[in-house]
Amino acid sequence: MMIIEQLLTSFISTAGFGILFNVPKQTLLKCGLVGMLGWIMYVILVKEGVDVVMATLAASFFVAVISQIFAKRYKSPVIIFSVAGIIPLVPGGLAYDTMRHFVENDYNTAITLAAKATMLSGAIGMGLVFSEVVNQTIRNTKFSIHR
Repeated sequence: MMIIEQLLTSFISTAGFGILFNVPKQTLLKCGLVGMLGWIMYVILVKEGVDVVMATLAASFFVAVISQIFAKRYKSPVIIFSVAGIIPLVPGGLAYDTMRHFVENDYNTAITLAAKATMLSGAIGMGLVFSEVVNQTIRNTKFSIHR
């Protein structure tokens, strides 16, 4: 039952952000699907014992790859799918807890949480960039082969 809840809530949150981000209506369900798949990958990796930073990196890479595939398939910009799809992975709750501990003068806990939130945010960025590098390398290789 937990996996169904995870699927449903990640889809709704991603599609909801797509509405806020004003994505085209025909891509709204696809954006929800991208976010849902990325989040489920993250959940599965964490359940299998993978570190949360590495799971976030892998899930964000996966989101970026799916976004590129959907962008080609549906002739839309990649950013429509990747920005909405990455939303479930953003460590917003962790950032909130960090600020709460700072306000409560619990600096040791706050610094620990801030470092973790920074690493997770960096993992998201690295996953997106690494996917684009791989995509460009593949494109350039295909282009040079056809010359």
